[in-house]
Amino acid sequence: MEQKIENQICTAILDQAFKIHTELGPGLLESVYEKCLQYELLQAGYDAQVQVPVPMNYKSIHFEAGFRIDLLVNNKVLVEIKSTENLAPVHFARH
Repeated sequence: MEQKIENQICTAILDQAFKIHTELGPGLLESVYEKCLQYELLQAGYDAQVQVPVPMNYKSIHFEAGFRIDLLVNNKVLVEIKSTENLAPVHFARH
C-alpha cells in the first residue's frame, strides 16, 4: 500500500513538472522550477517543502544542514531539481 501512495505522488510530481516545462520551457534557474513545482503541488493538495535541511555527522563534527533536499513531498518523496539548456548524450539512458 505504501508503494502505491509513493507511486501516486511520483506521478503527480512528473505531471506537474511536465506542465511547468511545457509552459516555461528550458533554461531557467533551478530555483524557478523548484518554486513553480512547489506551488503546483500545494495547489494539488500535497505537502511540498523546499530546501529542507538534512543534518549529518562526520566523526565529531555535527552539521545542521549537511545537505538540502530540493523538494520533499508528503515526507515520502525526495526531488532533486536539475535544469539544463541542452541535453547532452550523458542525459540519455543506455540499454
